[in-house]
Amino acid sequence: MHDDVLVAVDPHKAHNTLMVLDPVSHSAVDEAEFPNTHDGYRDMMRFARRWRQRRWAVEGCHGAGRHVAQHLVTDGEVVLDVPAKLAARIRIFSQGHGRKTDRDDATSVGLAALQAAGVAPVVPDDALVSLRLWCDRRDELVSLRTQAICRLHRLLAELTPGGLRRDLSAARAAAVLGRLRPRDDASRARRAVAAEHLADVRSLDGRIQAARERIAAMVEANGTGLVSLYGVGPIVAGRVLAEVGDVSRFPNKDHFATYNGTAPIDVSSGEQVRHRLNRSGNRRLNHAVHLMAVTQLRNPRCEGRAYYERKRSEGKTGKEAMRCLKRRLSDVIYRQLVADHYAKMGLCAPPTTERPTLPTSTSPTRSSRAATPRRWLARPPVSKPSSPSTGRRNASSASRSSTPTLSSRRTSSSRPKTSRRRIFAASS
Repeated sequence: MHDDVLVAVDPHKAHNTLMVLDPVSHSAVDEAEFPNTHDGYRDMMRFARRWRQRRWAVEGCHGAGRHVAQHLVTDGEVVLDVPAKLAARIRIFSQGHGRKTDRDDATSVGLAALQAAGVAPVVPDDALVSLRLWCDRRDELVSLRTQAICRLHRLLAELTPGGLRRDLSAARAAAVLGRLRPRDDASRARRAVAAEHLADVRSLDGRIQAARERIAAMVEANGTGLVSLYGVGPIVAGRVLAEVGDVSRFPNKDHFATYNGTAPIDVSSGEQVRHRLNRSGNRRLNHAVHLMAVTQLRNPRCEGRAYYERKRSEGKTGKEAMRCLKRRLSDVIYRQLVADHYAKMGLCAPPTTERPTLPTSTSPTRSSRAATPRRWLARPPVSKPSSPSTGRRNASSASRSSTPTLSSRRTSSSRPKTSRRRIFAASS
């Protein structure tokens, strides 16, 4: 009888399929299927205890297999997280046929855990998981409020001659609703339904504020320095912490940018250097970086705005300059996360430096650029604009007003051109 085995699990809502594999020969030792209930979990553990040394491989420990993986980790078992794409790739190339059954899926999960490198172990849920749950809950409440306010706006527009403004709040809707005196049955029904939507909006406002206070308290308890960056508040910091988790799983800033979708995709061929927009990656984390970029663009004295204007003067469009700014802000966030990681470990590391890596270039320009501190790490001074044209503007208005002039184009053309590959590979 085998003493050391790997128990592969293909999780489902109704049941879990197990395949026991020999780690040496990769052959099947036993198989079973248990319902996804309390009694089924107890029978599954009784089945697995037949082998003294065992490891578990669960598919999708951050999705469908989270409940099984967390229960196993809580009971002291060693669990490996196998991504669903990796298991599907192993199933296609190792078995050589298109059949897809629960038994084949469980076997693929086990083979992926035995053959593939980089399969991470599962750890118990911690405070960051709670933070992610509250961030998701706040996003759900904001979505529900948006739906309720849109329905309320539609009804009030039908009851009010000439319609209403788009920026509708609960207080303004209550004032409009109080002035209405419907005369027919249809108008009275619209007013009654609008009053219910208004009550929903007020209730959601209170719940959103309560969720925001919870997130702010958890971010403060984490002790992160993300909130010191300009454009990052408790909500954005909470989302970044919840999605990143352990920053040590990213070897460098380039891997982090690829994960959050701010790194462009290199599609160069021969002497032609081209990059394509990356639409993959973690879109929630990408949205957090986007909010930080938009906030910096609204302040004309911010370093992020100056960087955006510099890219526009080089001939880039507004969207291209925005993508360059998001890529640079991704590096700023990564450096702060690394600094927080060093601080928690009790190590001495400057807050504006990356993790120690071997140098890849001896260029004096690149080394001097890395030694220069970035001014956009701190919040810029707040001052009144000297002219109406430098007032508060959003990203779209900044894009339209930052069209490069003829003199700026001449200035940019006189300087030596730098390829995009060097721009994104240069150290910050």
